[in-house]
Amino acid sequence: MAESFGEDAERYDRARPRYPDAMVRRIIAASPGHDVLDVGAGTGIEARQFQEAGCRVLAVEPDARMAEVTRRGGTEVEVATFEAWEPAGRTFDAVIAGTAWHWVDPVAGAAKAAQVLRPGGRMAAFWHVSDQPPTVAAVVTEILRRAAPDLPIVPPREGQTAVQAYQPLLTKAAGGLREVGRFGEPEQWQFDWQTSYTRAEWLDLMPTFGLLTRLPPDTLDEVLAGAGAAIDALGGRITVDYATVVVTAVRTP
Repeated sequence: MAESFGEDAERYDRARPRYPDAMVRRIIAASPGHDVLDVGAGTGIEARQFQEAGCRVLAVEPDARMAEVTRRGGTEVEVATFEAWEPAGRTFDAVIAGTAWHWVDPVAGAAKAAQVLRPGGRMAAFWHVSDQPPTVAAVVTEILRRAAPDLPIVPPREGQTAVQAYQPLLTKAAGGLREVGRFGEPEQWQFDWQTSYTRAEWLDLMPTFGLLTRLPPDTLDEVLAGAGAAIDALGGRITVDYATVVVTAVRTP
């Protein structure tokens, strides 16, 4: 699945949401300087945001197709997995990972981050967690359970928020930072926001979701048609509640 996003890198860059400016500012303010390493940079979405905020960013991305979009966007990028990447003595004030740290071994990745961070430098991995309208989610889930029963669909339990459903992944990331013993106690920051999508915008975004990137074209078309009909029933536009959650810790001397 990790290698499937680059099959339509242009769509990924166009449709995936950006990160809250408040999050970018807070990470920069809590770091000792402006040299940033972006791990699993994808098409450079967060790299560009940190550059716009005044940082110097080096990106590491294992998929050459995604890396090419990052490069065209004006960010220097090296093609490698983070675990295999060679820092060559370079050090940074912050190591960031936007919706990518779950593809990195949590302990080996934390050890590599500690290696390249200056004392007092900050590790910050962050993810978007979304609550889409229940009627749209229910239609998509029903189609996937029927047409793609092998997909690992785990909907939130009744009364459980999307962030609570995501918590095991966040806890795993924090555990990796603790295990290497070179970071202070991890913190979890949360930035809540909301955005509106037209039918066309949401259907453009959906094929970039990890569970959908490897579906056969006819199954994906069925999913998109079902979601589109559900959005039409809501008036042709939906509002999605997002929480952008950060797992972060400071590199100790």
